[in-house]
Order: sequence, then C-alpha cells, then structure tokens
Amino acid sequence: MTPYRIRPASVLDAATILRFIRELADYEKALDAVEATEETIASSLFGEGSVTRAVIGETAAGEPAGSAIFFKSYSTWQARNGLYLEDLYVTPAHRGAGVGKMLLRHLARIAVEEGCGRFEWSVLDWNTPAIRVYDALGAAPQSEWIRYRLDGDRLKTFAAG
Repeated sequence: MTPYRIRPASVLDAATILRFIRELADYEKALDAVEATEETIASSLFGEGSVTRAVIGETAAGEPAGSAIFFKSYSTWQARNGLYLEDLYVTPAHRGAGVGKMLLRHLARIAVEEGCGRFEWSVLDWNTPAIRVYDALGAAPQSEWIRYRLDGDRLKTFAAG
C-alpha cells in the first residue's frame, strides 16, 4: 500500500494551495510576483463558473505533500479538449517519494477518462530535476513552439489599443 493518496481539493484547501503556490514561486525565484490570496484562490478555484480544478497529494495521515492545478484546453486540430497542468508542486520533505509522478498519473487518468486528446504543461528551461522526471515518463518536449504572454500593463495597453 502506498503511503500517499490523491483527492480532489476543496475550498477548505485554499490556505494549503496558497502555501504551495508561494513555495513554488520562491523556488522559481518569483515570490514577489504572487498576487494570490486565500480569498482569490477560494473564489477562482472553487467559486461558481470556475474552469480550474485542483487535487491534493497527501500522506495516509492526511498531511498535504503536494498539489496539481489544472484546466481544460482545446486543440482545433484534434477538435478535442486537452488537459493543461498549470502547476505541479511537491513539498521538499516529500520529493523523491513518487508524489509528483502519482499526481501526474492521476491527471493523465482524468484526461483519458474525459476524452482529452492531450495532457500538456510547461517547465522552466533551468528546472533540470523536473525535466528529468518528465523525460523519464516519456513526455516529449515541444521545442518547436515558443510560448508568448501578455500580462499586467502590457495586457491592459494592448486591450485598450
């Protein structure tokens, strides 16, 4: 029996999810960019009309060990939904125990059960531990694509233009 289990997150997990987001942002050297609060997580993840879901990986004793936040994407070429992993996080104390792989496999099963044609995510190019895990799973990097983003003032300026 595995010492970990995965369960759907609920609004009661908002503080834990925020802690994980902040820890991940700190690891990625971007803690100052986190705008999320318990309240915004509760409303955006669990409020009416939310398109985002989350799962928690925890020990048999109920200690949170990690989380995954995800949503549906869409492929015009496949004319099918996909599953996009926004964030995967495992606490340092539980890294190397298979929690991340369990979370990924859980989401892969959701993608298959829900008829998704793809399961995708992004990784920072310097995050070699994560890249090694993804490579070992058989995931293929999409190096021919460059991800673009408009956010903050650039988004507002473009939208107003």
